[in-house]
Amino acid sequence: MRKGGSILLAMLLCGLVVIGQAEAQTKTIKVGAAINLTGPASSWGKFHEKGQRDYFQYVNDVKGGVAGYKINMITVDTAYKVPEAQAAVRKFVMQDKVDMIATWGAGEGLAAKPIIQEYKVPTINYSTSWEILEKPVDYMYLPFGSYKMDCQAVLEYIKAIHKSKEAPKVGLLTYNNAYGRSIHAPSKEYATKLGINLVAIEEFPPRTVDLNTELLRLQKAGAEYIFIQMLPSAIITAFKSADRIKYNPIFLGTWTSTDPDFFKMGKGLIRNRLVMQFPGGLPSDNVKGMTVMKELWKRYKTVDSFDAAYWEGVAVGMIMERAFIRAYEKSKAINPATVNAAMESMKNEDFGGLLPAVTYTKDNHEASFTARMVRVKEDGSYIPLTNFYVPGKDKIKVINK
Repeated sequence: MRKGGSILLAMLLCGLVVIGQAEAQTKTIKVGAAINLTGPASSWGKFHEKGQRDYFQYVNDVKGGVAGYKINMITVDTAYKVPEAQAAVRKFVMQDKVDMIATWGAGEGLAAKPIIQEYKVPTINYSTSWEILEKPVDYMYLPFGSYKMDCQAVLEYIKAIHKSKEAPKVGLLTYNNAYGRSIHAPSKEYATKLGINLVAIEEFPPRTVDLNTELLRLQKAGAEYIFIQMLPSAIITAFKSADRIKYNPIFLGTWTSTDPDFFKMGKGLIRNRLVMQFPGGLPSDNVKGMTVMKELWKRYKTVDSFDAAYWEGVAVGMIMERAFIRAYEKSKAINPATVNAAMESMKNEDFGGLLPAVTYTKDNHEASFTARMVRVKEDGSYIPLTNFYVPGKDKIKVINK
């Protein structure tokens, strides 16, 4: 009996060891992604999600995960609705017990912020609305400079290219939501400092299908430059309306201005009239980080050429992966607390030029404040118009017209 009992105990212990090893081998890092996949402007959300997911798949397939941990991305479609985003974040923190979260729109990120801070889960918001980093800043992060940076960069560029002795006349055309309005106050502030005449602000709902009235008002106000804060489908609508009323200003946008669908819808409309602030690497830069992007295109076939929306998904995925790596290096554990500590200790983290070097501190979660202006071409390419520069600090250098 004793011998049989010993054998049984040994088998039981062996079984527990095997189970423990299996659990260790299947241990995962959980990432929640509350992203707009079906609502207005969902084309951006779709490519954000695909870029982030492809990069995590690449980390799992090529790198073996992070310290042997595979990354599991759990996506919930928010349909560009605040209540859905809040519900998704509650699910992530209460049910899924995620280690990190990605939220999407400005309004969604702001609404989810109290939940995130209550449960202390580090979160990167895709929209770089500066309001998200209003105090308290804890656990909320941006992947690069906020829309305050975009406003300053765009207006400095207008000042640099303006030929007339009279002050440049600029109008704003934006959505009437948190995302659109995020450029209003900073633009007013920087326009005053730079001696720019902000002649009008026009806003409209995301589902608007005609912008004739808004553009007629901007035309009447004498706007030579229109600073836009809207997503790609609405920009196409603006182009159609501008042509309809024979109005030909320069349109300048933030990095959210294009996605693959934009170029399909914009044939004959984009022409040479769109400039945007884009803080990342481009194929023409030949940077190391672009090699990774090209490998993702080849391996997963989500896109077959450079795209700004897909780029941001990859960028967010890269920052998260780096945080997981740093958390494991420092603590031998990957959980919300160690990941957040790792995020706040990042200093000049290099991503091969695919995005500016990232620095976070306990009080500053903006990542970087480096801008560049590019021209958007109808063939889907992007032409650098300036150097990389820190608005308000570095001298802007116009390198192409």
